[in-house]
Amino acid sequence: MGGIAILIPAAGASRRMRGTDKLLIDVGGKPLLRRQAEAALAAANHVCVAIPGHDHPRAATLAGLPVQVVEVPDAALGMSSSFRRGVVLMPNGLEAIMVLPADMPDIDADDLRAVIDGYRRSPRPVLVQATAEDGSPGHPVLFPSDCFPALVALTGDHGAKGVLTANTHRLRQVALPGQRALTDLDTPEAWARWQARRKQAAE
Repeated sequence: MGGIAILIPAAGASRRMRGTDKLLIDVGGKPLLRRQAEAALAAANHVCVAIPGHDHPRAATLAGLPVQVVEVPDAALGMSSSFRRGVVLMPNGLEAIMVLPADMPDIDADDLRAVIDGYRRSPRPVLVQATAEDGSPGHPVLFPSDCFPALVALTGDHGAKGVLTANTHRLRQVALPGQRALTDLDTPEAWARWQARRKQAAE
């Protein structure tokens, strides 16, 4: 197939939200997960969304979108489960996969394109990590195809930090505006603050 894919790990239990599924929260008139998937589709050649199961409410939010939906029945084992299943089941021949956390509502398609452009500008395969405007490392992160075996071998709930550490010598960073590369919302309080800031900015 070739090209660049985006993997959205969305199989977590959202436990810190105390009963609310953060990926179903309305952002700009649509559930956050659908918003993230649409942004990914606008930027990449292929989009894969890892969810707990096809009967989960998150699946319904993706209806009609040309995304690959992957079930993660062992999601309780940690984020690594989404990496393993997503990477293994994606089309063959991809150049790179960008991992886009599902709970980052400030990230948009232009941000994803900026990270991809950072990869394209390098004469050799590199990892590309988005940062805040001040250089603080964040998400999303793009991994070239030679990192795929390491992503599939991940265990636990630590994401791909180990893969980044092992490839520091070829890690490139792309600064995104403001703090959007750092804004992930895990609690009702964090969501309330974010929504208040968003409302204030719109006034």
